[in-house]
Amino acid sequence: MDPRLNPYAPGAGTPPPELAGRDDLIERAAIALDRIRAGRSARSVILYGLRGVGKTVLLNRIRLDAEARGIASVKIEAPEERSLPGLLAPALRATLLRLNRGEAARASAQRALRALAGFAKALKVKYQDIELGLELDPEEGVADSGDLDNDLVELLSAVGAAAADRDTAVVLFIDELQYVPEDQLASLITALHNANQDQLPVTMVAAGLPQLLGHTGRAKSYAERLFEFSPVDRLDDAAARAALIVPAAKEGVEYEPTAVDEILDQTRGYPYFLQEWGKHSWNVADMSPIERSDTQRATVDALAELDASFFRVRFDRLTPAEKRYMRAMAELGAGPHRSGDIADVLGRRVTTVAPVRNALIAKGMIFSPAHGDTAFTVPLFDGFMKRIMPDIDHL
Repeated sequence: MDPRLNPYAPGAGTPPPELAGRDDLIERAAIALDRIRAGRSARSVILYGLRGVGKTVLLNRIRLDAEARGIASVKIEAPEERSLPGLLAPALRATLLRLNRGEAARASAQRALRALAGFAKALKVKYQDIELGLELDPEEGVADSGDLDNDLVELLSAVGAAAADRDTAVVLFIDELQYVPEDQLASLITALHNANQDQLPVTMVAAGLPQLLGHTGRAKSYAERLFEFSPVDRLDDAAARAALIVPAAKEGVEYEPTAVDEILDQTRGYPYFLQEWGKHSWNVADMSPIERSDTQRATVDALAELDASFFRVRFDRLTPAEKRYMRAMAELGAGPHRSGDIADVLGRRVTTVAPVRNALIAKGMIFSPAHGDTAFTVPLFDGFMKRIMPDIDHL
């Protein structure tokens, strides 16, 4: 069929044509943000789950919906090896400049901008990746001590006051939150806690990998009371079928039931993989309805594309020792697996491979769903590891 009309949209954070099975999460986040804007109590939201479940898509959808309701957003993606102040300063600047328009809230917005200028200047020595262009002079004594804990509290308080004068809320939308260093995350949690206690309309909606639960708990013991941790998992059967069938139906194309079953079996209901299999099934099919034989051919193409991009870019970041550890995990199956069993496959003691395991957790490749357990953060990665490193005997 014509690839120009292909409705599927696999990609990093690309909105799918049918966002199925996520209405409850979107509505709960919307309620929390509207309550905070109205001066009522609500917890910040953290979406967590494996790669490919659509966390970034959800985060962007919640952000766009909030902006449509007049809520001010601060969009941040936290890559590895960047400081939180370095990410936060320019993003907050753009939001505060928008709040500074008009006379109604000019004073409070300018005070927040001056606080931001002092914040960036004071922390520039410690966090050298801070880049901020502001012509305003810092306000002496506000967010300029050089201590991140104190300065972030004062900065978000000033931001919250500016938002309140505008009858709105400022929301930090942070993707890949697990990459924020633990000490800096602790400072952010402290600042959000202070804003919550003062009933200021500033909060956070974030997304990240499953290790975020332990990450935030270690950063601050009260994190579990400050955040609503919302798991984002693969789609149930009905939602997975809708995500696959509805986009094609809008183009006048149908699936045979056995074809849908084949795709659901291959993708296990993960949203990103549904888009990949849908795209390739469309491209290999000659006409409607798409048949099971089409989806079987699509599996070959989809896996080849995933191996060359989605899986490969993650594999290429690994050291030889990390690749061997991941291959040993794959030998045991999808997981999770006991750390001792992985060490046994490698012929090593658990203590000797623990540094490799810790490095893989830091890179976001694996996580520990329970004490002593280890699992892939990327679904279907066990199959990829077997394809790219077929010879287990050379580990």
